[in-house]
Amino acid sequence: MTTITIDDKAYNIDTLSEEAKSQLGSLQFVDAELQRLNAQAAVLQTARLAYANALKSALPPVQTELLSH
Repeated sequence: MTTITIDDKAYNIDTLSEEAKSQLGSLQFVDAELQRLNAQAAVLQTARLAYANALKSALPPVQTELLSH
């Protein structure tokens, strides 16, 4: 028996209505997409940090007289 727990209540998936099963499928899809997007965001944040560090390395030294104005 496969169950799902919602609001601390366990439900047997086999006994759910077709509407409830459809909503459950949609919820599971959205959860999976959020997980995928969070993983992609982590990759992009890592890449952004690497690009920012590379940019800092490529910049010319800052002249002191430019900083005082």
